[in-house]
Amino acid sequence: MYLLGIGIILLLMKYLAIGPVTDWSWWLVLSPFALAVVWWTWADLSGYSKKKAVEKMDQRKADRIEKNRVALGIGTRKGAGKRR
Repeated sequence: MYLLGIGIILLLMKYLAIGPVTDWSWWLVLSPFALAVVWWTWADLSGYSKKKAVEKMDQRKADRIEKNRVALGIGTRKGAGKRR
């Protein structure tokens, strides 16, 4: 996502002729977009994005379970092993 932001800023700077970007080649200005495509391709093929999505779902599930345990008065998981 950072690469897209950088690409948009560089594109606007080149188009509006702001700063030193005016003298840069179009290839250099558009390169963050190509790098973003490479990043997304790698993330999808390597399973990185799926792993992050699963971690997020697991954390939401654990938070929901903990919230329900507290609401039922059962206590927290951390204190579950200290029964007398």
